[in-house]
Amino acid sequence: MTFNRRTVTTRRDITCGEVTDRVYLVMSGFACRYKTLPGGARRIVSFVLPGDLCYMHDAGRFGRDLRVGALAPCSVADIPRSRLLEVVNAFPAISHAIWWVTLRELSRAREWIVNDTRPADKRLAHLFCELLVCLQVIGQADADGFEFPLTQLDMADALGISHVHINRVLQSLRTNGLISWSNQQVAFPNVEALKAFAEFDPAYLCFDGYGP
Repeated sequence: MTFNRRTVTTRRDITCGEVTDRVYLVMSGFACRYKTLPGGARRIVSFVLPGDLCYMHDAGRFGRDLRVGALAPCSVADIPRSRLLEVVNAFPAISHAIWWVTLRELSRAREWIVNDTRPADKRLAHLFCELLVCLQVIGQADADGFEFPLTQLDMADALGISHVHINRVLQSLRTNGLISWSNQQVAFPNVEALKAFAEFDPAYLCFDGYGP
């Protein structure tokens, strides 16, 4: 499959929610889907990791209110939607895989909604647990930590809390020995304790296989 590969620098948009005939595959880096609220605040609604597709569906009908932005330098493949559809029609296994990925994204979106009902410290712990599992699956995390180029402001926007509050929440998790975060590295001294505190069950991530 032919595609155009480009580099998107930190804080630049991969796509601005415009009508497009492209599907975007993040090949490396760290990105997010986000929406800008009327007052100018940003709300991150999901993270986009290497291997994730953006705009799999018709962007003329769905998702035009969302942007995809790079939180760290990203390598992105711009794939013509028509070409992807040809491949999907020719190879049922790929169609099945994309269907499964769509269901997994819906499952993650539901969990983010549920996570919003938890106290801020548990919400942040839960988000770290999710990232740990997802990054481990693609070989970008150790057993107890990973490289983390995001800022406290990014995490605040993902949790929907103030920038002052996120600092307090991080300090609480540090004091309780659940996380260590410095020099773009985050580590978890006791992963099982972190998961228990966050009430984290990875089943919603559907990494134990796909299909009926």
